[in-house]
Amino acid sequence: MAAELSADDFDHVVDEALEEVPDEIADQIDNLVIKTADWPDPDQDPEGDGLLGLYEGMSLLDRGIDYSGFLPDIIWVFRQPHLIMAREEGLSRAELIAEVRK
Repeated sequence: MAAELSADDFDHVVDEALEEVPDEIADQIDNLVIKTADWPDPDQDPEGDGLLGLYEGMSLLDRGIDYSGFLPDIIWVFRQPHLIMAREEGLSRAELIAEVRK
């Protein structure tokens, strides 16, 4: 049977994965939000490749000493491409959850 996760369950898995980030890494995260959506929009995935996730923002290397006042960077995690991958690869629900946590 194909693995499925409701939108609420998917959000919960993403939240749990964030809680598992080691403190020494989490302490260095600044001005970042994590969002989930069913699908990337056409601007995010113009080729329709079925992105699992996407970073939108300014890399740490590009931030200067005067970096302040910017909107937060965003990491998007897309539910439907994860579900499609799970079906195609025959992943169980537990395996799908492990993949989302990567």
